[in-house]
Amino acid sequence: MDRQDYVIEVSHVSKSFKDNKVLKDVSLSCESGKIYGLVGHNGSGKTVLFKSICGFLSCDEGTITVNGKVMGKDKDMLTDAGIIIEEPGFLRTWSGYHNLEFLYTLRNKKNKDYLCSVLRKVGLDPALKRPVGKYSLGMRQRLALAQAIMEDPGILILDEPMNGLDKNGVREIRELLLKMKEENKLIILASHNREDIEILCDEVYEMEGGVISKASVGSLHVEGRYTP
Repeated sequence: MDRQDYVIEVSHVSKSFKDNKVLKDVSLSCESGKIYGLVGHNGSGKTVLFKSICGFLSCDEGTITVNGKVMGKDKDMLTDAGIIIEEPGFLRTWSGYHNLEFLYTLRNKKNKDYLCSVLRKVGLDPALKRPVGKYSLGMRQRLALAQAIMEDPGILILDEPMNGLDKNGVREIRELLLKMKEENKLIILASHNREDIEILCDEVYEMEGGVISKASVGSLHVEGRYTP
């Protein structure tokens, strides 16, 4: 594949925090219309890699290129992307719909019917008046996914997108991600669940001690976080 066909290129990236080298010469190339799985134990470097791709952290060495632009040089933050890395700071006294509406109108967008359809797509009732502070973990995760997809981004960066979801919720979100893949989105996700990786991912990479390597599903060290 020609280099220009890759949407995201991570090239020999290293990142340290004081004396702790969290990413060690990491390289990864990703194209549209595929789902890439990233697995590894907590502390292996997955989240730091995600934050570096998004522009939340700068690299000590190497480059990250998104759509031909170098992060930290040509652009500071990743745009045209839906991101779940840490739980979004929703306004806890507002409903899920009103949280999304507030964020949506910041960009001068006002299509309420569309916002309602996004909430339904992730399995939430747009008419629900319950404040987000009283949502279950699974409902908050669904709302985070709604925020990530509501502007129809070309890229999704998702750290544990199934966290807190029950069996039906996991199935629904898997179906949603596979549909978005068919729409030529690029999706990179981290998961501790082997089934997520088996069902969703076209390519799988494992991180251990800040080093990334391509892996097969059968060789992965992943543990389920929910009971189907």
